[in-house]
Amino acid sequence: MPLPDQDTIIDALKTVTDPELGVNIVDLGLVYTIQAREEEGEIDVEMTLTSPACPAGPQILRDATDALENLEGVSKANVRLVMSPPWSMERMTDDARDQLGIF
Repeated sequence: MPLPDQDTIIDALKTVTDPELGVNIVDLGLVYTIQAREEEGEIDVEMTLTSPACPAGPQILRDATDALENLEGVSKANVRLVMSPPWSMERMTDDARDQLGIF
């Protein structure tokens, strides 16, 4: 079974929110890379957190993994936490800025 397309993967990741900020991880700019490995049925994601000490980190990683593994055709999601480059507010989308009242 083929893996979902990039838009479907991104939409799934948009269902995962940072519980402290109430904004999804894609619009926050936390997702760095997405690579689909068709032969294995796996999706590899590299993402970061707003802070290395983010207490919601384990929950966010678990939620991202679950969101991807619930997609049809995905046998496994490998969500890896990276801290380089560090996250900055410049990575946020305009939607995230609007939600947080940052102009």
